[in-house]
Amino acid sequence: MTGLDGTHAAASVVALHCSLGSGRQWTKLAGALGGTPFLAPDISGYGVAACGRDWPRTLDGEIARLEPWLAKATGPIHLVGHSYGGAIAFRLASASPYAQRIRSLTLIEPVLPTLLRDGTADVRLYDRFARIAQVVAQDIFDGAVLEAVEAFTAFWAGSGPREQFSPSGRLRMIEQADKLPYDFNAALDLDGVAAAARALRVPTLLVSGGLSPYVTQRIVAKLAAMIDGAEMRHLPAAGHMLPVTHAERVNPEILRHIWRAEELAKLELAACAGPTEAAAAAAQPAGSVRPHLVFRKPSFWE
Repeated sequence: MTGLDGTHAAASVVALHCSLGSGRQWTKLAGALGGTPFLAPDISGYGVAACGRDWPRTLDGEIARLEPWLAKATGPIHLVGHSYGGAIAFRLASASPYAQRIRSLTLIEPVLPTLLRDGTADVRLYDRFARIAQVVAQDIFDGAVLEAVEAFTAFWAGSGPREQFSPSGRLRMIEQADKLPYDFNAALDLDGVAAAARALRVPTLLVSGGLSPYVTQRIVAKLAAMIDGAEMRHLPAAGHMLPVTHAERVNPEILRHIWRAEELAKLELAACAGPTEAAAAAAQPAGSVRPHLVFRKPSFWE
């Protein structure tokens, strides 16, 4: 990542994947970022973090498990999260020791169902999500893992076609399905989402797909109305796995969002600096450590 002055920025990009996925989900994003410091850790229960059964039941617990990876990100963080990883990213940016270091936030259909309990019009969506969570969990506890995976993938297919998985991919999902009840529990356990969203002061990009379950489409729409200055991108022909299936559309939006956050950081640093400090601020790499800044939507975002 290059700052406005042409110097290499110290900021890192951290991307968190969905349930039943792994950090490999972000291979194309890593390539698009070039030499930018990039971390795509495996969330507990998946990929290289699949070993064991002592999994966290809350998003805060997930963040604690990611601590060794997060410690590798020096300076500001551009945080990207998809689905369950989006829920973890939201919690990271709104209520964690890392919140003050988040320079930009990209949430792709984050699983924040408790946001839908606040209004009567959305309660039915919350209830539907809670029901599928109960079905999947019961199937897992009954040893019906195949049925649990089928119910899970059918729900997330939304109104789009069922995704076709390779035999090895389906086997991996079956092997890691035991983690799903914990993910559902963590998402359903989070309270105060609306208040946390309204308090966010970080450049935020929200992305959704028109073929996704309406639950996550609605969550994205509500967050867009609550987070100050948030930008929203909706891809009508994309489903819930859009960062993978539509990477050629999604990744450029993520990159643009990160670049704009870097530019905004430099502009605000220069504006806050005194007359003798302005030149030094202008010469500072855009990714250098700095106090967290309140986001204001500049005119070039119109």
